[in-house]
Amino acid sequence: MATAADPGETRISVWLAARPAAPARRRSEAPSGLDRERITAATVRLLDADGLARFSMRRLAAGLGVTAMSLYWYVETKQDLLELALDSALGELRPPPVEGGGAGWPARLQALARGYRRVLADHPWVAPLTAAFPNIGPHARAFDAALQRLLDATGLADGARTGAHLAVSQFLHGCGSTVRRAPEGDFCLALDVLIAGIEAKASARTA
Repeated sequence: MATAADPGETRISVWLAARPAAPARRRSEAPSGLDRERITAATVRLLDADGLARFSMRRLAAGLGVTAMSLYWYVETKQDLLELALDSALGELRPPPVEGGGAGWPARLQALARGYRRVLADHPWVAPLTAAFPNIGPHARAFDAALQRLLDATGLADGARTGAHLAVSQFLHGCGSTVRRAPEGDFCLALDVLIAGIEAKASARTA
């Protein structure tokens, strides 16, 4: 999947690009004490502290005590690293269990949506990156799979099922621009209205 990295440039998502192995004769030259996981975790911390606009490979490298070039042993571009950080943040979500522990799909959907809002509030840079990148990392796919299971539980099908998925997805992604301005109570009220609409659609189908 090609995406825009900079104006006039396209790139392949880090989740789709092959990772060629370093030549054997140069493996010993790789910086010690670094790996993708450590670099990704440091990226998340730096984005949380300084924001997306101030993020740079040079600042990241300084925080890790290495040269900026050292980072390129593990990622091809800065955009690759931002994609990794995005999915790492989404890994903080804990999708509700399939059976819901006795709770129906409305309660489980509310829990999933509120968890997503917490991630957006804790990491303000997640929303713009979600809009900029394909967002197909393992944690993003796990979140979407959880949402799909909840919508399956509504009993909706065909166009109604597609519409419900679109409504929930757009609602959650739209929270990115308002999450720090709108009180949580307002968010929960809007979420209740959305879920009530899906319930009404599902009840009409059953009737």
